[in-house]
Amino acid sequence: MKNILRKAALLLVVGTSFLQSSAIADVADRIVAVVGNEVIFKSEIETRELIARMQYPEMAKNKGLSRSILDGLIDQKIILSKAKIDSVSIDENAIVSAASERFRDLSSKFVSKADMESRLGKSSAGILEGIRQELRNQQLVDTLRRKKSAGVTVSYDEVMAFYKDNKDQIPQIPEEVAVSQILRYPSVSEENRVQSLATIERIQTELKRGADFAALATQYSQDPGSAKVGGDLGVVPKGQLIPSFEDAAYALKEGQISNIVETRYGYHLIQLLSKELNSIHVRHILIAFDRKAGDFSGVIQQLNAIRSDVLSGKKTFTEMAKKYSEDPASASLGGQIILLGSSKPLFSPVALRPQLQQIIATLKKSGDISEPQKIEPQQGEPFCAIFMLNERIAAHALYPEKEYTYLAELALENKNQQIFSQWVQQLRKEIYVRTSDI
Repeated sequence: MKNILRKAALLLVVGTSFLQSSAIADVADRIVAVVGNEVIFKSEIETRELIARMQYPEMAKNKGLSRSILDGLIDQKIILSKAKIDSVSIDENAIVSAASERFRDLSSKFVSKADMESRLGKSSAGILEGIRQELRNQQLVDTLRRKKSAGVTVSYDEVMAFYKDNKDQIPQIPEEVAVSQILRYPSVSEENRVQSLATIERIQTELKRGADFAALATQYSQDPGSAKVGGDLGVVPKGQLIPSFEDAAYALKEGQISNIVETRYGYHLIQLLSKELNSIHVRHILIAFDRKAGDFSGVIQQLNAIRSDVLSGKKTFTEMAKKYSEDPASASLGGQIILLGSSKPLFSPVALRPQLQQIIATLKKSGDISEPQKIEPQQGEPFCAIFMLNERIAAHALYPEKEYTYLAELALENKNQQIFSQWVQQLRKEIYVRTSDI
């Protein structure tokens, strides 16, 4: 299992870097592998190795990293040739969004833009395009991987056999917590509200004159997550958006643009792209309220009063969260935090930003409630919040029966990886591959 999972991880590392650079090679470049009609250069392996070690410092002692990267890259090129034959489609909007985020993360590893361009031997524009292409490749690989694993299941006997063979390699179940929150924003000044309304009205006028919605969203929208992709929010399940926004969006016909909609974030213009019974695909333009100069002391005072009422037994945390919390997703659940992509309340604290990790660490037993604190996220507006610990489960060795669902997921992942690896090995027999020493 360890070798299979390590190989899968290295394929992912290959997917996070992408560059071919002569800047890090002191000697003339040379071909280290030929895959079908494509070649792999030594400089490409060196650049990928550099970025892998920057992203994962623990790999510094891995003497076989360059060979593992080469093997992973050969497999990727083989799989991509199959993907092109099968005409596998990709989601370009998701790639653009993910590439921008990956580019920001990569940029943070260097002291400056010039340092990054010098060490990687490409312009910033070239680096960003390289990331996009690599993400396209990765999405093609992932799509084929899902096709190969469709319908694959594991029986109870297979799960238990997997555990018996690999129990010494299965990591501990990390610490998990279940936490609820009450989140409040400071009020917006009347002056800022008037300015924001005037701006969104000017944009509305441009739209009525025939301007392109996506172009205006890119130019004006103050939603950092969607502006760069023309305001596209993707397909969102029903109940995940702020009620006033969601109600306005569901009332639209496909292609129609809403009137100005106000939420706690600011003023929006919404365009409906498509609508299903329980999901919606929209894009929007946001002119955000400026809350940075808001009355945070007043919000802290309000949260202190809420906390006192809960601790004294006058009200429950659930009641107060539903009534006062301004985070719609958790408020509807009585304040309970469910991380994106999960369906259960338990999660690892390391999934939270450092400031929240520190706050949760101070809560020792179920029912403990934190003091109100101002939270300043990396993106988005600051807010104030209190948190209650519902449950804390310490890190522990996996118990096969108790954590059977998690164990079954590991066993299924291992089985799928074996099937996929066997398929790739078969493809290697069909495609010309030649390698040399690195």
